[in-house]
Amino acid sequence: MTQALPEVKLYTFDEFIEWEKENSEVHYELHDGVIVEMPKPKGKHSDLAGYLMEELLITISSMGKRRIWTIPKESIVKPNNLTGYEPDIIVLNQDTIGTETRWEGESIIQNASSVKLIVEVVSTNWQDDYYNKLRDYEAMGIPEYWIVDYAALGGRVFIGNPKVPTIFVC
Repeated sequence: MTQALPEVKLYTFDEFIEWEKENSEVHYELHDGVIVEMPKPKGKHSDLAGYLMEELLITISSMGKRRIWTIPKESIVKPNNLTGYEPDIIVLNQDTIGTETRWEGESIIQNASSVKLIVEVVSTNWQDDYYNKLRDYEAMGIPEYWIVDYAALGGRVFIGNPKVPTIFVC
């Protein structure tokens, strides 16, 4: 006997944003039309993201770009109409953020020209960072994307055998 799989509702980006407003206690992303609950950063993951943010702010200041580049607390990147990601760290270009029609009201980034860098710190859902986000950020035209795999969770094709902690710069 063949059993049919339950039909999964696919959401557009705008439907996801509306849905998320009512379900914001937990962190969610939209992956190819499917709403995915994301694990809340804990311990080393959270410490590392905070440390990297501090170091990036110091570097940005030393480059004299502090008024031009900024790191918001939260934002959602829209690579396409079925996907929305909330990066661990995003560096935005203040010179071009004015072109973002949804930035002021919803913290949504739709244009690669607004982004200088996106950093994802890998957790148990490492495939999202190495496959989906890499593909989508590349297609969107994001100029630089770091995958920080401090716990060596990624596939051996990316971080070697034996697995070692890695920063993958794209």
